[in-house]
Amino acid sequence: MSTPEHDLEQNGPGSGGQRAQPAADELDWRRVHPVTPLVRGWAVVGAAIVILGQQSLDGGPRGGLVELITSEYWWTLLAALAAIALVGWGYSVLAWRMTTYAIGEETVHLRRGILFRQQRHARLDRLQSVDIRQPLVARFFGLCELTLETAGGTDSGIAIGFLKGSDADELRAELLARAAGLKVAKTGPADARTQPASGTLTPPAVAPAPEGGPQFAGPHDVAPPTGAPGVPAPPGVPGAPDGAGVPAVGHVPVAVEAPQMPVLTVPLGRLIASVVRSGAMITLVLWALAVVVVMIVTGEFAVMTASLPAVLGAGGYLFGRLTGEFDFRVAISPDGVRLRHGMLETRSQTIPPGRVQAVRLVQSVLWRGRDWWRVQVNVAGYGGGESDDKNSVLLPVGTREEALTVLSLVLPDLGVDEPRRVLDAGLDGDSRTASAYVTAPRRTRILDPVAWRRNGFTVTGRALLLRRGRMVKILDVVPHERTQSLGLSQGPWQRRLGVASFQVHSTEGPVGPVASHLDTADAARLMAEQATRARTARAAAGPERWMENQGDRPGE
Repeated sequence: MSTPEHDLEQNGPGSGGQRAQPAADELDWRRVHPVTPLVRGWAVVGAAIVILGQQSLDGGPRGGLVELITSEYWWTLLAALAAIALVGWGYSVLAWRMTTYAIGEETVHLRRGILFRQQRHARLDRLQSVDIRQPLVARFFGLCELTLETAGGTDSGIAIGFLKGSDADELRAELLARAAGLKVAKTGPADARTQPASGTLTPPAVAPAPEGGPQFAGPHDVAPPTGAPGVPAPPGVPGAPDGAGVPAVGHVPVAVEAPQMPVLTVPLGRLIASVVRSGAMITLVLWALAVVVVMIVTGEFAVMTASLPAVLGAGGYLFGRLTGEFDFRVAISPDGVRLRHGMLETRSQTIPPGRVQAVRLVQSVLWRGRDWWRVQVNVAGYGGGESDDKNSVLLPVGTREEALTVLSLVLPDLGVDEPRRVLDAGLDGDSRTASAYVTAPRRTRILDPVAWRRNGFTVTGRALLLRRGRMVKILDVVPHERTQSLGLSQGPWQRRLGVASFQVHSTEGPVGPVASHLDTADAARLMAEQATRARTARAAAGPERWMENQGDRPGE
């Protein structure tokens, strides 16, 4: 049995109705880099090679592709690959000619399609993140793809690619400035040989830090998203060096990229050790040992061939985890949290302030000895498919100090006097230790004999914290203003024991906050009070354009 969900208001301050959009003819439409067809065409050739390789495996060691290569008709394989490459590149050229984008005052527009024309636009006031992706082939040409994720589902983003690296950085700076509410003045093209820029940023003064310094949930003092002490002011902002940010004669001034302050870097040795100490690695090793034992006992080598897809799948997952989280760097800037990672494909993510919907700190039993933690987030627009692994990771592996530091970047203030004590109780505590957490009653041990003491929740002035798990410890943190909806569920055994499970419904992503097997009275009271807290926090939340008030200052 489940109770009806309490849906909360989705529109907060600054999220008003649609603004009037300029006509399409009034926009400055631009094309992506002309080398884009060459970069995208390689995907078709790569897919053809994979298919041919699969056919070779199906044909056995003396059939399929191997037989064709060793025959006198080997040249037909090269001819087929050349024909496929020409078709792929030809289609990519047509797609490139039909793809244009434009930056408006309030929206980003993208036109594409050959047979069926499509135009998409993303509202900048609903911008959730701006990512710059650089695949392996694009790196040889110095090109990047810029992706905007907006609040509107997993397919609501816009990908603009490919662009020169410097152009992608300038475009990201311009989009983040517009999304923050800063004024970007229109300018005309200064050189007909270059792509015209859409404007120049008139940045506000950086807000000073509050007296006594910022308060954070983590153990270290980390610069807040705005007015960070120690972060140099960008050119054009008061406090920057004289002459900084003044465009040279004959050049189009562009939006100034906000400075950043490095926070931490994940060491390669720790990343490798974390992958080795993962359940996937242990499963792969045990599976390989089982296959070897079966081969020795039966003398059948066909067992190895039959198990090859599973081994390749597990190995591919581990390899993707290692290469995707390679050289993971975390930094903070006035634009928000910046992440950079990747070996074969590099990604540079920028998550603006207030866009994180929920945070999860998770620790498997294999990491318990080193006290390592993994931090994941829900961001509207992320989630689904590979995004859970690549885009939703705030820290792949780190010490407790580092995990709490990263948490403080997205939630600087928990709204409680002793945040470290509350967080430590959520990470390690259970019902046997005194804390502010409301825990599951003893009678629920029959439903969850291992982790029933860990199940619980606590509420602070800024967030709801829910903990669970014994073999895999989990602490979920949900800011009150980011609560989407609430729910209660109660199965037959729970109904008999007088307990229920409480869920917080967040945006799609790896974080699914839940407090299992709470006393019915505690669950009902939490649901009613949290709904009120969420509405109050959403009404008091700042504007979606987080620097809009500063950007309107006279004389700046």
